[in-house]
Amino acid sequence: MSTREAGVSTREAGVSTREGGARRGAARRQAASGTLTHRRQDLALAIIGAAQLMVMLDLTIVNVALPTIGRALGFSATGLAWVINAYVVAFGGLLLLGGRSGDLFGRRRMFVAGVLAFSLASLAGGLATGQAALIAARAIQGAGAAIASPTALSLIAATFADGPARHRAMAVYAAMSGAGGGLGLLVGGLLTEWASWRWVLFVNVPIGLLVATGAALVLDPGAGRARPGRLDLPGAAAVTAGTALLAYGLSRAADSGWSGTGTIVSLLAAGALLAGFALIEARSSQPLLPPRMLASRNRAGGYAIMLLLGAAMLSLIFFMTQFFQDVLGYSPIVTGLAILPLPVTVGTVSQITSRLVTRAGIRPPLTMGPLVLAAGLAWLSMISAREGYPAALGPLLLAGLGMGLSFVPLTLNTVSGVRHEEVGLASGLLNTSQQIGGSLGLAVLVAVAATVTRSAVRAAVTAAGHAGRQAAARAPVPAHALVAGYDGAFRVGAAIAAVAFLVAVAALRAAPAPRVPGPPPAGAPEGAVSRGSPVR
Repeated sequence: MSTREAGVSTREAGVSTREGGARRGAARRQAASGTLTHRRQDLALAIIGAAQLMVMLDLTIVNVALPTIGRALGFSATGLAWVINAYVVAFGGLLLLGGRSGDLFGRRRMFVAGVLAFSLASLAGGLATGQAALIAARAIQGAGAAIASPTALSLIAATFADGPARHRAMAVYAAMSGAGGGLGLLVGGLLTEWASWRWVLFVNVPIGLLVATGAALVLDPGAGRARPGRLDLPGAAAVTAGTALLAYGLSRAADSGWSGTGTIVSLLAAGALLAGFALIEARSSQPLLPPRMLASRNRAGGYAIMLLLGAAMLSLIFFMTQFFQDVLGYSPIVTGLAILPLPVTVGTVSQITSRLVTRAGIRPPLTMGPLVLAAGLAWLSMISAREGYPAALGPLLLAGLGMGLSFVPLTLNTVSGVRHEEVGLASGLLNTSQQIGGSLGLAVLVAVAATVTRSAVRAAVTAAGHAGRQAAARAPVPAHALVAGYDGAFRVGAAIAAVAFLVAVAALRAAPAPRVPGPPPAGAPEGAVSRGSPVR
């Protein structure tokens, strides 16, 4: 061998030795940090879950305190409804913008910002001494939640590897989403009776500060770095205003009827704004809702299912709260305890479903869930004013089973095959579907219940004859008329859930199997999607 060849061979051997040493060193570092990474992931999951629970709790925690708030601040019945609507409309209307902000400016950063905004608005709401201040604080709470909630979901997709670890994390997230609404009623009742209505807002402050601090210390800053782009502010303004006016118009229909001037003007303005939103998105170079997000048949079907389920689920909690308090005479605390089996069932079934989808895929539970929920609501529509809690327990458990079967596969379906930098947008659209569906569905079903109740009252007055009409007019609404309205709302809710079942059957395909995106590998080009296990 020549001297030159020997030199080349020696250099190649040195390079090979260094490369082998580097690989062994990296493997040792990865092995040494494996336990730490696992621990940090557990802490990250606890932080993300706590934030999602706090956000979802606030959708219902104020409900049981509304009568006390109304007396303290002098709200009218119509004005009091906006203590809830201000939060729901801001939350649902700004979720797309919140999810996009995490994609553009960094998910951990925006997650912390959203939690802090939510916490400070909670403090301001608890200190409010007037109606406008409280409603404004609730709207800011909704805006903070609209940033924190979708970035929490996208942080899960960026933090946990595809497979059982991510499925478990998604199950915790889904369980917090499902359990928050029901637990909010219980916590709200406890705080209202034992402390003050202000504590239903104050309670968020220490929790939010702990979550924000933990997120800054534990969450990986590299999980979803800031990316170039801009926010579609005109689109966000149009969709939020359009949603708010639509909810307002539907809520007015419950009081003044569908032919009222305010109802008609609000609904027409909402239609114009939402049409404007579609036009803005079609012409925008960086739209808030890119058309490609709906190009997937599975994903578009999932959004439609969540929209419909949101309408059915929020109405279930709302009307059962009224039934327990106004018909059975339960206190706020007892009402919360009576509804507790619902969120417990949702959380338990979500954990089981997270393991089921690993083996069977998302289609079986996501097809069965809406059908089971429809059965639970149809069962509830048979309840009467003479029946007590045992008659409501079975339907509540059945409805919780349907919700638990639906949440995890819907969440996994949302992020399946999405480009890594758009996971926040995709998850924000899922939450938007749930919240907008809930707010609009509740407005429609409240109008249905009010119409049925008025018809029942008129029938009772007519049957009472002339002598009893004056006394009937002065008497409160009879329990049987209230329950007739609730039953009518539950029947419509069951029909909505049945439509969600039909959408699942028609839209969801078992093949080709999409894949859940994980963080792109080091050195991968922008927009790359990591390969994972199929979501069937």
